[in-house]
Amino acid sequence: MLTKPRPIQRLTTPFQEFFHAETSSGILLIAVTFLALIWANSAWADSYTALWQTRLTFAIGGFEISKALLLWVNDGLMAVFFFVVGLEIKREIKVGELSTPRQAFLPIAAALGGMLMPALFYTLLNAGGPAAAGWGVPMATDIAFALGLLALLGRRAPLGLKVFLTAVAIVDDIGAVLVIAFFYTEQILWNWLLLGALVLALLFVFNRLGVRGPLPYSLLGILLWVAFLKSGVHATIAGVLLALTIPARVLIDADGFVRRNREFLERFEKAARPGGGILPNRGQRGALQALENAVHAAQAPLQRLEHMLHPWVAFCIMPIFALANAGVPLTVDLGNLLTQPLALGILLGLVFGKQLGIFAFAWLATRTGLAALPRGVSWAHVYGAAALGGIGFTMALFIANLAFPAPEMLETAKIGILAASLAAALFGWAILSLAGRRTPRPAPGSQV
Repeated sequence: MLTKPRPIQRLTTPFQEFFHAETSSGILLIAVTFLALIWANSAWADSYTALWQTRLTFAIGGFEISKALLLWVNDGLMAVFFFVVGLEIKREIKVGELSTPRQAFLPIAAALGGMLMPALFYTLLNAGGPAAAGWGVPMATDIAFALGLLALLGRRAPLGLKVFLTAVAIVDDIGAVLVIAFFYTEQILWNWLLLGALVLALLFVFNRLGVRGPLPYSLLGILLWVAFLKSGVHATIAGVLLALTIPARVLIDADGFVRRNREFLERFEKAARPGGGILPNRGQRGALQALENAVHAAQAPLQRLEHMLHPWVAFCIMPIFALANAGVPLTVDLGNLLTQPLALGILLGLVFGKQLGIFAFAWLATRTGLAALPRGVSWAHVYGAAALGGIGFTMALFIANLAFPAPEMLETAKIGILAASLAAALFGWAILSLAGRRTPRPAPGSQV
């Protein structure tokens, strides 16, 4: 029998629906970005700078890590973000859109074009100049913003297009991780890197031995993060590597799960006593424990961790990162600033390089017969999604922090990223809105 919702349930239901909506993460990021910009350009701008420059120190005996709060966010919290990215990458390779060569070829080709063309646009304007190191900034795509805009389009954006853009962003993330690891590492301390390699090897041993609890991986993951932080290789790479060691296997298949649960439910029913109390008896508790064990065995640790951490990343870590990094003083002449090679390279790379690269490489992949467009997706849809790929935001800001240690250049890069992301969002939205109106809706029951 259904019970009447309690007052607290009626109060919290709208908030729960908000946090489960596809658009929520993107909406929250936009709001926090505006908050950061307003704060950094208000009468309280000094407090914004002072907050993120506050020094936090962690020390045990003679070991010490002391960083500004901004760096704890960029090196620490973002390692968790990259851990979830790594889980998504592993899932897509195991069972998702990257699990077979034909499925994977289209998004891989599109993402490759979406990385090469923006880097080329940027390099043409900045080669040999003081901002030459920033070529990796316009390569990145912010998946939360892009998918949030797609979700807002509703039925005008086919499901196949959302799957395609997600897969492109996953491959794009792989590229960003490799760029950070190989091109934005200034100095390597090999003793710390060796320690990191040993910890990583031990994590893979745990995987092979069948260790599935989160505690051993968490403890060794912290040690792996510290080793990479001290080695000079960016600490967020440890998050991706840790994710690759998380088991992605289930212990029982679907048929076995159903069969076992029927047995446990029958055991629970038989253990019931006429007129028994409101609490389960010993026999029922045993059946319930067996049911709980079966539920855990039917899920891979990778799936459980991704499901558990995703809300924290979407609604806590990414907004904190945006708040810490998007606060750029706008006291300069924006028109003049956006004509500088650094900002112009980012703007052209994200707005034009992304859409040209993704669309052209996707078209070539289908023309060669190695890939095909998802059902229900037109080339107008692909072009609109390619434009949305120019929303760099989170990942672009992250790479900009690595590429430009000088505050003046970093502020210029941030303004270029924000302007380009806004332009790409508006242009992609317009293209997909028009494409959705011209595309007939699929008949009920048909595949998308």
